[in-house]
Amino acid sequence: MTDERTGRRAADLLPEERAAGSADPQAQAEAILADSDERTDDPTAAPDSFLERRTSDESV
Repeated sequence: MTDERTGRRAADLLPEERAAGSADPQAQAEAILADSDERTDDPTAAPDSFLERRTSDESV
């Protein structure tokens, strides 16, 4: 994970992420990105989640 990527994510927290509050937005962004990366690498990482992968030819 790059510092630039984390910095961009920290600057662009979603409204619900901002509402939850954080003393350290940088650490919050790192945690969000780590979770996202884990779910991308292992679609079964989150309970009841499913990551569908399709090419643009297979979509609507």
